[in-house]
Order: sequence, then C-alpha cells, then structure tokens
Amino acid sequence: MKEEDLSLIKRYPIVAYLERKGIKPVRRTPAYALYRSPLRAETHPSFKVDTEKNLWIDYAEGRGGSIIDLCMRLEGCTLSEAIRRLGQNAPDDTAYSSRKDFAPNNSQPIMAANGARKLISISDTLPPHLQEYLTKVRCINLEKAKPFLKCVSYEVRGRRYQAIGFANPSGGYEIRDNKTFKGTIAPKDITPICTDRQSEHTTDKTQPVCVFEGFMDFLSFLSMKEEVANQCLVMNSVSNVARTVRYLNDRHLTYIRTFLDNDDAGRMATNDFIIAGFKVEDMSVHYKDFKDFNEFHVSRVHEQNKQKWQVQTRMSVTEQKESKKSKQVKHKMR
Repeated sequence: MKEEDLSLIKRYPIVAYLERKGIKPVRRTPAYALYRSPLRAETHPSFKVDTEKNLWIDYAEGRGGSIIDLCMRLEGCTLSEAIRRLGQNAPDDTAYSSRKDFAPNNSQPIMAANGARKLISISDTLPPHLQEYLTKVRCINLEKAKPFLKCVSYEVRGRRYQAIGFANPSGGYEIRDNKTFKGTIAPKDITPICTDRQSEHTTDKTQPVCVFEGFMDFLSFLSMKEEVANQCLVMNSVSNVARTVRYLNDRHLTYIRTFLDNDDAGRMATNDFIIAGFKVEDMSVHYKDFKDFNEFHVSRVHEQNKQKWQVQTRMSVTEQKESKKSKQVKHKMR
C-alpha cells in the first residue's frame, strides 16, 4: 500500500467507523466522544474517542490506539486485513482529517537515522552545571532528589551531550538539560515510586496515589515535604494516561491526587481519570495561577527566601540600633 493511502486510512474518523457499525456515543463534545465500550457489554461508558487526535482509549482495560488497532480488536482480524477493510471505506477526501496526522499513543518523535540519540553512558553523579540548574532554577532539594536522578550522556550526529536523567522501569529515561531541551531515551513509560515506608504490596489503598505529569513536579513535591508517605507515580507525559490507568487498575488503586499542568492537556487528562472511575483530587486548584506545580514551588521558595531576608534585615537594623545605644550609654558613663 502506498504511504499516502495508509495516511488516508489513519485519518478515517473513528466516530464515523463506529457509526457505520451502528455504535453511537453516549456523550459528544467538540473534543471527544464517550461510548459504552464496543469491546464488551457494559452499562457505564468507559470508551473514549479523542476526535482531534483520532485516537481511542478503553479505560476499563487501560488500552487504546488508532482506528487500525480498533478494527483489529472489533473484527478479530490481522493488521493487513484491518488495513484492507478500512481502505475500502476510508473517505476519498480529507474532510475528516484531524488537526494532525495520526500518531500512535505514547509514540516518540521519529528522528532521522543520522539524528537519533545514541546512549553513551549513565552515571550517578550529576555535573556541577546540572546540579546548579536543579537547585537555583528549579529550587529542588538535591539531597532528596539524588536517589531518583542520573547523568545521561548521549550522542547526536557525532556531538556528545549530558542531561539529567529520570528512569522508568522499562529502561528508558526522561532527559532534561540546564537550558530548554527535554526529551526521551526510549522506551517511554510511566515511573511508579514507592516511598521508603512502603512497597508496592503494602501500599495503603485508602491513601491517594499522587500522580504527577513530569518528574520536575514530583521532585518539587519531594522538596516541599518533610516526609512523603503516599505512593507516587510520574506519568512522564499526559500521553501515558492509558498506561497509568492500567497500572492503577491492576493494583486496585482507585483514589488519586493529580498534580497536572494548568493547560488543556492537563485538564483533559484529569477528566480522563474521572471518566475512568477514579476518585480524583485535582490539586491544580491550589496552583491555578501557575502553569505547573514546579513553577508554583519555585514561586513559593522565592517568597519564603524574600521573607527570611526581610526578617534578617530587620534584625540587623535592630542590632545596629542596640549596639549604637550601648555605645552611647558607655560614653556617658565615662
């Protein structure tokens, strides 16, 4: 099949495909359609189609994908057969095109072969410039953060770079330098974190799991707290909602606190967790004037430092006055 034909199939709207099968949504908004899952019998709708990205997710299973994945599941056919069947019904124009060409859930940006990131080494020791970035720019408590961070050295087009690395259990890393770059060393995955007081098997299921969008948000939370008793989970991207749902469902964890960004993607992800049936505390209401939790943390630290400086200044002025008075008294006594 030609590449342009496959691209046309990927733009075939999932809602139109389901409608051809007589499957109608329970709820429809400009951004998504919500269904009772066509993959099994259910009364509570848990199947969502993102109409902008043309992707689906089944929250009960914690799985999703493209229209091709859905066709394979619904019609019990192979990949090539799904492409053939969809090709017979795909629209001949682009009237149904989403805002972007289809990209699979949790996919990585595809780089040319000569531009791929090649992992060179992993070290436990962060160089001074990356430590300074964490402490000065991000206001992270380095001693608390160190157990979760690595120095990742990698190569792109013959040039070597160093970045802060945050690992996931699949062997991949989220990476960030001390400027503006952030990316991933594949594979991408969520990062569940148990505190020293807990293990995955002894987690108190009545306590909420703290869910963070990125690792800087988690490290900010760690820096703010004297002690963290809750199990935490870093999604490493809102595109990992399905994996997060699956992880939580597999462990029967139903109560979560979300620390997601104050943008449309963060709000949609929080809503996805609610639709999936979780009891959700949306913590973004506490930092609604900031773009994310780390920005809130940085502002909070700066304010605390400002107050400390003001107190120290007042104390210094008072001490100077007291010293001056003391000298004057001694002078009179003479």
